[in-house]
Amino acid sequence: MAMTDTEFHQLADDMFQAIENAIETAIDEQDADVDIDASGNVLQLEFVDGSKIVINKQEPLHEIWLATRFGGYHFGFVEGKWIDGRSGNEFMPFVQDSIQRQGGIKLSF
Repeated sequence: MAMTDTEFHQLADDMFQAIENAIETAIDEQDADVDIDASGNVLQLEFVDGSKIVINKQEPLHEIWLATRFGGYHFGFVEGKWIDGRSGNEFMPFVQDSIQRQGGIKLSF
């Protein structure tokens, strides 16, 4: 059965909130320096070096797109997990690794 737009937004919003919460914890515990801008369908993280990670909801495709300084990735919801269509990577571990590589911040989910 296909996912509804409402289900898509709920799953994506929960994931965005988990990322924001983990970053807030990292800011407190690691004295991390990252700016969070959550606006509509976009969650943007800006690091001390000026680089950004942008995560956005692509509602028509029911995908989550992730842009890092290392490349762009598209994640679809497959069997209960957000999976990158090209690499097969799962979203949350991948975004956790990307934030550590790009911003030097270790997140715990």
